[in-house]
Order: sequence, then C-alpha cells, then structure tokens
Amino acid sequence: MQQAVNIAQKSGNDVPVGAIIVKDGEVIASACNEREKNNDPAGHAEILAIRQAALKLNNWRLDDCELYVTLEPCPMCAWAILQSRIKTVYFGSFDKQYGAFGSAIDLRTLADSNLKVYGGILEKECDNVLESFWENRRVGSLTHHHKGKK
Repeated sequence: MQQAVNIAQKSGNDVPVGAIIVKDGEVIASACNEREKNNDPAGHAEILAIRQAALKLNNWRLDDCELYVTLEPCPMCAWAILQSRIKTVYFGSFDKQYGAFGSAIDLRTLADSNLKVYGGILEKECDNVLESFWENRRVGSLTHHHKGKK
C-alpha cells in the first residue's frame, strides 16, 4: 500500500489516488489519477492500472491479481474491478459519498463474484494525502480569488 501512496502523491492537479496491481508478489501495473492531465473522465487510477495489467498479461482476466488503491473505488472503478476478475482489493481511505465496496453502496451484491475487499489499510496516511490536496486547493482558490483586491 505504501507504493500506492507514493504513486498518489505524483497525481499533480488530479485528486491524489494511486493504484498498483500485484500478481505473484510482483507489481505488474501502477497508476495515479489522470483525469485532468488527459481530459479523460475514465482516467481513474484503478482503470488505468487495470488496462496496464491486462496489456502486460495479454489477458483481460486478472484472476490471480490483487489491487492496492489509496481510496475506496467509485462505482465505475468497482465495476471494472469486478469485470476484470481481480481476486482481492485492499484500499486505504473509505469514501462515504462514492465508495462502491461498502461505504456508499456495495456493487459486489450485483455480481456473481468472490472478490475479497479489505479497507482501512494505511488509512490515516491515505486520508492525509487527500486532505492535504483539498486543503491546498482551497488555499489556492482563496489566494487566486483575492488577487488584485487590495
């Protein structure tokens, strides 16, 4: 999970979410959010990592893979995870608004899946990365908003 946290911190202007996919103890894919960077509404870390892993394995079925992600997946990402047949998801921060593996909804109830999900891994550290991003965003917008108003 620490690797996912490190990747999240490289998200630039995007919400800092990092994801890695592991197979047989080896990291086979890693990504951070790139929605802003690539003007891609599907540019979430999980989606990008799933695409990388599928290309690397030359197979869309990621049966023996584990996903580590710093924020509980949203419905779009959760469904992609279920469709890719990843076996286990470990996430850091819980997302009460959009979390699709138990916090807001649980998409596993709609799928015939044996997916195992564990939340709260390095939760405080993952929360801090997100909180810091949003705090800097607010400070930046306040500074920008008040420029020239002396």
